[in-house]
Amino acid sequence: MKQKKTVDRWLPGLLTALVLAFISVSCSTTKRLGPDDVLYTGVKKIVYDVPDSVKLPSDVKSDIFDVINVKPNNSLYSPYVRWPFPLGLWVYNNWPNPPKGFRHWLYEKLVAEPVLISDVRPEVRVHMIDQMLDNNGYFSGSASYELIKGKNPKKARIQYNIVPGPAYPIDSIELLPDTCALYHMIDSIARRQSYLTAGNRYCADSLSAVRVNIANAMRNRGYYFFRPEYIEYLADSVMNKGSIALRMCVASKIPEFALIPYVTGDITTTVNRSEGGGLADTMETSRGRVIKMMPVRLRDSLIPSCITFREGKRFSVRDMNRTQTYLSRLGIFNNIEINALPDTTRRGVLNVNIDCTFDKPLEASVEVNVTSKSNSYLGPGVDLKLTNKNLFGGGEQLSVDLRGSYEWQTGHGRNSIFNSYEVGLTSTLAFPRLLAPRFIPRTRRELNWTRISLGADLLNRPHYFNMAQFNAGITYDWRATRHVTNSLTLFKLTYTKLMRTTAEFDSIMNANPAIALSFRSQFIPQMGFSYVYDRDFDAYNQLNWQFSVLEAGNVFWGIYELCGKKGEKTLFGTPFSQFIKGTTQLVYNRRLGHGDHWLVSRVAVGAAHAYGNASVVPYAEQFYCGGANSVRAFTVRSIGPGSYRVPADQVNGYFDQTGTFKFEFNVEYRFPIIGPLHGAVFFDSGNVWLLKNDPDRPGGLLRGKTFFKDLATGTGVGLRVDIGMLVVRGDLGIGIHAPYYTGKSGYYNIPKFKDGLAFHLAIGYPF
Repeated sequence: MKQKKTVDRWLPGLLTALVLAFISVSCSTTKRLGPDDVLYTGVKKIVYDVPDSVKLPSDVKSDIFDVINVKPNNSLYSPYVRWPFPLGLWVYNNWPNPPKGFRHWLYEKLVAEPVLISDVRPEVRVHMIDQMLDNNGYFSGSASYELIKGKNPKKARIQYNIVPGPAYPIDSIELLPDTCALYHMIDSIARRQSYLTAGNRYCADSLSAVRVNIANAMRNRGYYFFRPEYIEYLADSVMNKGSIALRMCVASKIPEFALIPYVTGDITTTVNRSEGGGLADTMETSRGRVIKMMPVRLRDSLIPSCITFREGKRFSVRDMNRTQTYLSRLGIFNNIEINALPDTTRRGVLNVNIDCTFDKPLEASVEVNVTSKSNSYLGPGVDLKLTNKNLFGGGEQLSVDLRGSYEWQTGHGRNSIFNSYEVGLTSTLAFPRLLAPRFIPRTRRELNWTRISLGADLLNRPHYFNMAQFNAGITYDWRATRHVTNSLTLFKLTYTKLMRTTAEFDSIMNANPAIALSFRSQFIPQMGFSYVYDRDFDAYNQLNWQFSVLEAGNVFWGIYELCGKKGEKTLFGTPFSQFIKGTTQLVYNRRLGHGDHWLVSRVAVGAAHAYGNASVVPYAEQFYCGGANSVRAFTVRSIGPGSYRVPADQVNGYFDQTGTFKFEFNVEYRFPIIGPLHGAVFFDSGNVWLLKNDPDRPGGLLRGKTFFKDLATGTGVGLRVDIGMLVVRGDLGIGIHAPYYTGKSGYYNIPKFKDGLAFHLAIGYPF
């Protein structure tokens, strides 16, 4: 009987595999092709006939690849690799198309029309490559193709052969004759273009970019109507064989108005209500006339502070872009239009009209995430946020953030037993400027914020404790440069209160004094600073580095010491904590190939140390590991510190698996599947440790010789639905190594495969 059940389990899978194999082998994918049709099965390769001493630039190779990159049917990695089971082609060639009904619907969903060699038109693409080689200075280059057929003459791959030949450099450059102010200005701009240097390879795209740079510079010098096409080049390859003699000239028949430098005239800004209508209220300011359609909530100084135009000043497109940016970043307008129109009564004068339309003042958002593990634990959470984007009429934002999460357990002889929940409420008042001394470096090109916050959190562990936390603080957020964001927490005061405990929790605390100290009621007076460097170096390389440092209690401790206070120091009769904490994270994104394939790597390190008025870092400030954004094969706070494992009799909910040192390493390969659906394959590793030995948590101390053994590791796969503004993510983590003793020897020490599975549903990418 047992043998029969085993056969029943694997027999359907075997039959399915045999059917698929039979279909893929026996069914033709070229049955319906015409006599002259050939199925395109991708590109075999691109053969570059380039001497060893010559290196074809990567940008030229990339452009050539874009030309030949045509997806074949059932493409896996276009245009080189295909899926082994061309279901759509099989349906096209072997299924009849019923006129209606379910079979017609199924046919339309599965069918894929064949991509033919005649559709790809390789002869046209070879001609495009020839033109591309000419545009990049390879005038003696050539391209060709050949069809590579296999056993089936109705199928073929394409091999492209590229012979670029030698590149033609620019031998000499002749600019405009210095006969007028306009030509003199163009020449001065052109001399600052690094590409216009003898010896550089001739490239039509680079010359076009120089024209755009010259036109942009001219438009920032008052020549608002100047266009790139007004600059032309004459290239001579005969004067010096194998090189280019270049001459710059000005196009004929340029409109007269494009040759006139303009100054700014009248500046008029109209502020419209979101619902339209209203009565016009006109106000004259140093930055022009402001017309408000009343009633609106708008401070008189707000619009002038965002306008960079000055009447009588040389007109600049840069001022137009900056004004657009300054008004947009306030976040209170849904539409902004800036138009420059010639004054009909004054020559060389542009009047500026700015139209702004208010957005709805209230904005609401909802974020939901769910964690599920194979041991039947579920952990959904929700974050509700309501924001008033123009509280006092100056772009001030008042936001109220209500968040909650809970976790319960089903199965194992227990039916929906509620375990724990966490609820938090935070109110933040943000001003779009720094209410701080001017010595703090900042740039007006970016919006700077002053945030005042007030919050409360309640953490409930029914089997153990209830803990409340209250906090208030003031923070400055500003950008020092284009790529650098700073945040300074000038002051933040947090109060934690252990409100209720159970007898079981008290017994655990009595046996673990160090843990008990981290849970005590206390004040946490803090100051902190964070630094973020975020930069896209090019289309293939992105880097994000974050660093933060936080200190608590040092100012109060110093004041008490100066006043002669010895021993434990208190604030309002309650001890305050004293520690320092630092974290850093580096995320590097590398694009693979030419599609939306990315290899994302992340390293995160953190450390915290208590001293002076405290011997233990507060529980809320300690590090933990696991979860949707960490080591995804494990749930939050289910591993660490080190090789320590919670005793079996505490498995129902006591979360003491935190530490004062953290290390995490993640690698994730992200790739497109179809439309907004993307996939991922990842590897995670990490853990937390203790910087001070705790006898009650053996194996938790950070030690060099056991560091790698203590790293929890896991791999997994994920699906993401990326619609731009929202990413819904599902990750299935698969445990490889648990840092604690599981009863199984070897590096792969997960007792059962299903015990190492963890599914996470979340919003946004993990890093």
